[in-house]
Formats: sequence, C-alpha cells, structure tokens
Amino acid sequence: MNRYLGPITVPDPTALADVQRLCDVAEAYTHDDDLFVRAMNDSNAWHAKLSPFYASLLGDQPRLESVEDLADQPFVHANFFKMHETVSVSKQDIALHATSSGTTGQKSQMFFDGWTLRAGQRMVARLFEHNGWIDDSEPVNYLLYHYQPKPGLNLGTSFTGQFTCEFAPVRSVEYGLPNTGSGHEFDPFGCVRTLLRFAEEGAPVRVFGFPAFLSFTLDRMRDMGIPPVRLSPKSLVLFGGGWKGNADKQVSKPELFQRIADQLGIPDERIRDGFGSVEHSVPYFECVRHNLHVPSWSRVLIRSVRTLEPLPFGEKGYLQFLSPYITSAPAQSVLMGDLASLHPAQECGCGLATPWFVVHGRAGVSRNRSCAVAAAEMLKGRS
Repeated sequence: MNRYLGPITVPDPTALADVQRLCDVAEAYTHDDDLFVRAMNDSNAWHAKLSPFYASLLGDQPRLESVEDLADQPFVHANFFKMHETVSVSKQDIALHATSSGTTGQKSQMFFDGWTLRAGQRMVARLFEHNGWIDDSEPVNYLLYHYQPKPGLNLGTSFTGQFTCEFAPVRSVEYGLPNTGSGHEFDPFGCVRTLLRFAEEGAPVRVFGFPAFLSFTLDRMRDMGIPPVRLSPKSLVLFGGGWKGNADKQVSKPELFQRIADQLGIPDERIRDGFGSVEHSVPYFECVRHNLHVPSWSRVLIRSVRTLEPLPFGEKGYLQFLSPYITSAPAQSVLMGDLASLHPAQECGCGLATPWFVVHGRAGVSRNRSCAVAAAEMLKGRS
C-alpha cells in the first residue's frame, strides 16, 4: 500500500470527530451529506475558537442542520489570503508554508499543519488509487512542467510536482522550468530532448504541470520537423494550472489532447486535466470523460456574480469550495475568483456519483498573479 494511504489523526479527536470520519472515507466519489454537515460544524467551531478573525466572521451564525444550509456558510474570498496571514494553530505546528504565485505580484500565504498536509496528500493518493495510477511495477521517467526546487522556494506547484512522483518509482526526473541560478526559465529544447530520450528508453513517462508548456514543446517538435514518437502506453499526462497569460496562444483542450495522442502516442484516457489552488488544497481530477467531479471530502457551490446568491445547476457564477479538513487556517469555505458552473452527476455519463463542475475562466481583470500567470510570462518570446 502506498504510504500516503495510511491512517492519520486529527489534532483533537474529540472536537474534530466528524472531520476524522469524513476524511477517513476511502471511496473517492461518494457524498454523505449528513456527515459532511457535521464535519463542517466541527470545523467552524474549531476555527471560531482558535482564530479571532473567523470568530468575528462566523458571529452568531447557527449550526448547520442540513446540506442546504451550506449556502449560508460564511466564506472567505481567496484574495483575503493574498493580503493577510491567518492561522488557527501555533507557529510550531506549521509543517509547510506555501505561496501561490511567482516571484512578484500578490501571493496567497497558506500555512499547513501536519494533519492538513497529510490529509490533503491522502486525498491525492486516493484519487490516484481510484484511477489506477499507483503503479510500482516498473520505474517511470518524469517530465515536470513545474518550477525546479531550490532553497527558499515555497511555491505550492513546486511542492506538488515533487509529491506527484510518489506514486510510481522514479527512473529519472527532468524539469521544464529548471533553476538557472538566477531564477527559472522555460527550456523548450531541453524538453524536446527529454521526450526523445524517454521514447528511446521505452519506460513509462509521466508528464505533470502546466499545459501551456507541453503545448509549446509540441509546437517546437513540429517546427523542428521531428516526427511523432510513441511513448509507453502506460504513460500518463496530468495537468494542473491554466494558460492565463497566453490566452492568445491557447488551444482548446480537445485539440491539445489530440496533439498529445498524435505526437507522443499517449491514449486519451491517460491524459487528464486537474484543478486546485493553494487556498483550497482539495484535488480535483478529470474523469474519463474529462469532467471535474467533486470528491467525497468537499462540496461546490456556484454564486451569482451580482448578488452572491447560490445558483442552480448549469448557471455560471463564482466558484465556491467547501471542505472541513483544513485545521491550520480558516479556509474551510473559500470563494474563488473563477467563473464556473455545476452539473449533476448523470449529465456526465462516466458512472461517478457526484456532481461535476466546469471552470469558464477568471472573473474580471486583476493584477493578482497565480503560478500559471508567472510561468506563462516565461513563455513570451520563447514559443
């Protein structure tokens, strides 16, 4: 069994008993609404006791009684974490400090205690297990379109890139954003050489990270007249992060996935997109039909951009994430700056029993930069 699937314990087994029960649910896509509501009440009480900020936000809000009451759950806008550092645990309990953006611009500052960090990792492990992506049968070559780690780099994507190498033995690891000594630069020629070497070696390949970088690597292969290669059919592509700063060069997801299949020989079912944020570190991976289903340990609401009232299935609005698992900061209910729509499970047809959402883009224009924005800027002039 993968080590990240093992048991872990909440900081206070009495106060957070239902948080423990919810996070111990091993099935990736099942919704027990009564348990989720009880766990949210545990989480709200925990943060109200330990965070003066959240105590003020919660005020005299009554306990949640049903899943419908989640619409009344106080939320924190993701931008709050770009301007404030707030925690619900002591500093000595902080196991990881992660930021959301590149070297400049506003950064979300998120702090994770041991439980929160391990609970999030276990969610990822369970989703990998659900998809059959935990495989120790042979070593894997990794191409990570993330920032290569360096001392003092605490970007969430860099940490994630390292962590996703834990589910298949490492044969080699290459970075699309290597550390140059004075920063990070996208290296398209290095990525082309890496993919050609991987094809010659024949071992499974796992490509993780920003989709724009793989797209530009494929462009470079085509422009150089390099014919298609055939990577191992056990290879896997899992994206995280968007195009943002390169919207004018963005290709549609179906087109990119088809190009990956044509130029690298990776089948469609082994190409998936993912969604997540440092402010809400529950992972969301596409199903075989490329829809982002809500896993067992979270819920999603969509709110009107005009009134902030909850919207029904199919309507576009602000994306709100809820999950009671986080104990280190009052981020159990976060309103994102993304526009999205929520859809019932049966409209997908993949067989998963939980709703799924579509991200339609960012709301408005902002100077806030995510990791993808910072990374995308490296592509300018290099494509």
